[in-house]
Amino acid sequence: MEYFRPIAMTDAARPAQALPLAGGWCWFDRVQVLSRKAAPRTVPVTEVPDDVLERLTSEREDFAGQSMDRPRLMGILNVTPDSFSDGGKYRTQDAAVRQGRDIAKLAEFLDIGGESTRPGAQEVPVADEIARTVPVIEALRAGGMRGPISIDTRKSLVAASAARAGATLVNDVSGLAFDKAMGPFVAKERLPLVLMHSQGLPTTMQDSPSYADVLLDVYDELDARLARADALGIDRSMIAIDPGIGFGKTAAHNLALIRGLSLFHGLGCPILLGASRKRFIGSIGRVETPAARMPGSLAIALAGFAQGVQITRVHDVAETRQALLLWQAMQADETEVTE
Repeated sequence: MEYFRPIAMTDAARPAQALPLAGGWCWFDRVQVLSRKAAPRTVPVTEVPDDVLERLTSEREDFAGQSMDRPRLMGILNVTPDSFSDGGKYRTQDAAVRQGRDIAKLAEFLDIGGESTRPGAQEVPVADEIARTVPVIEALRAGGMRGPISIDTRKSLVAASAARAGATLVNDVSGLAFDKAMGPFVAKERLPLVLMHSQGLPTTMQDSPSYADVLLDVYDELDARLARADALGIDRSMIAIDPGIGFGKTAAHNLALIRGLSLFHGLGCPILLGASRKRFIGSIGRVETPAARMPGSLAIALAGFAQGVQITRVHDVAETRQALLLWQAMQADETEVTE
């Protein structure tokens, strides 16, 4: 089997034969052909099968009411006592609601989670997860928030309670594998879904992650999960895919996935990148404290923008928005930039 990774470009000097990547801001005129049995080779787009080009070039449909023709930010709101980066900071409802409102000023999506899935984390009872998340969602909606709110959960009962409170999409880090009722629930309610790749459970996922070829293995597993979602009646147009940086991956695995992000456009869905403040950023950047990993997180976010990633999940929303605005200004025609 061959895999086709478009070599994403944003330069204004765009060749006539170049094609749009996922209907967005990047273009490509070459593709790297990958295989488990042969060395990579680079070919022009004229040598790529038509069905592959269709998936790589077609415009992505709106996701949770947001168009995918430009980079979007998803701000993280952890209402947990033990999240790896900001655990306990927003445990009270007032603090969480204030933070949620601040995030919504700068990010298109707000992602609320009541269970830490950091390496080594233990499972949280459903009732506790609901008690942490639902009142915050209700208060945000009561206060007038109208944008998309994502519930970050592996559990269908939590997702159902959050949806009744006003959540409009589900972010399942298990890729529908943890709770067999999650897929049927999402299909029945026609909720947009973030389908993430992970290897193992949070308690053990970082013990000894192993892949034959991490980029191709994760691609194949996400493809299989998309097929299972389709069999459950979840339309592919309602799904964004996430390669699961840090979820059962070493630093080398994470870097390989980030370098090869454009491959995942071949799945035909928007891509979500969630690498903010993760351990490999601290290891490579020589920063122990998660909250001090913002500069490294920005570097990874910019790498994602340059490969056409449609949604970037971040803790540091204001800083990432500023970086994105400058990055977009660099890509724009000089006549489009104003003081």
